[in-house]
Amino acid sequence: MEIKQIHALCYSGAGVTEKTVRLLAETLEKELGLPQAVFHGFRKPEERAKDYRFGPGDLVVVGTPTYAGRVPNKIAPDFRARLRGNGALAVPVVTFGNRAFDNALAELCALLEANGFRTAAAGAFVGRHAFTDVLGEGRPDWDDQRELRAFGKRIAEKLGGLDAPPPPVEVPGDPEAPYYVPKGLDGQPVQFLKAKPQTDLSKCCSCGVCARLCPMGAIDPANVAAVPGTCIKCQCCVRKCTHHAKYFDDPAFLSHVAMLEKNFQEPGENAVFL
Repeated sequence: MEIKQIHALCYSGAGVTEKTVRLLAETLEKELGLPQAVFHGFRKPEERAKDYRFGPGDLVVVGTPTYAGRVPNKIAPDFRARLRGNGALAVPVVTFGNRAFDNALAELCALLEANGFRTAAAGAFVGRHAFTDVLGEGRPDWDDQRELRAFGKRIAEKLGGLDAPPPPVEVPGDPEAPYYVPKGLDGQPVQFLKAKPQTDLSKCCSCGVCARLCPMGAIDPANVAAVPGTCIKCQCCVRKCTHHAKYFDDPAFLSHVAMLEKNFQEPGENAVFL
């Protein structure tokens, strides 16, 4: 079987998943001796409004962070509606913030297979948690990057020895499992679906970066303190604000973050499947 082009496509709120996916795609292009990988953004609303069609000869690295143990529920419908494999090979990749990837990788694999992709390998990699630097700080670090490069080399070796597309990769998890239920410091379930970022007006310069970068288009560009749209707590606005004017103050959300910081500081391990 002949692979002619590497593609990379991912949803990445604050950039951690994109860094992971880009490195794997670049490794694959090098190991397979192919032209520079084509990167397709899938973060902004206008990017997720396009159709992405691939075909035989394409190898597509598709990535997403893990939200509540699965593919983000506001992004999964766009993956289903916009991606068409038409026989292309795929490498599903999920990132997770040190707790667990639960069923996210199984869901992404099933989604891609249903959309005409042939999953050749899959991986779950630790990245800095969106909510806090205490979990996965600095990851993917140098060791993670070495693992990603080694994974890419193994994928290239596997595909280079095949005359026909491989059977679907097997990964743990249930693509139909319920979402992880977040808990607070007291161990009880918490609800913070309606939590939205606040703005410290004494720091805000109204530059509009938060509104331009919000992957849901939830922030009003004319009044960046207003969040009329759906917030998925990706923390992009918090992390990208150059004046540190964005923050969350919802008690349930903060209790959940505190619980994660207390219980999941042990460095998580990456997992690859071939």
